[in-house]
Amino acid sequence: MELTWIAIGASICMGVGAVLIFIYAVKKNYFRNLEDAKYQVFWSDVKELVDSPQQEKKDDKESQESRH
Repeated sequence: MELTWIAIGASICMGVGAVLIFIYAVKKNYFRNLEDAKYQVFWSDVKELVDSPQQEKKDDKESQESRH
């Protein structure tokens, strides 16, 4: 029974902590521009895809030169 009360107390502490972190984030405007974060991630992925074929060509050229 003692472990149950410890678990309940820990759960309440974690819940209160999560609420406090959420309130802090709202007051600091961390949720202001969620769309910008989405597009930053999207465009960084696109940039990696565009840069990838160029890197592969360099790697292929270097590997062919090292074979000869």
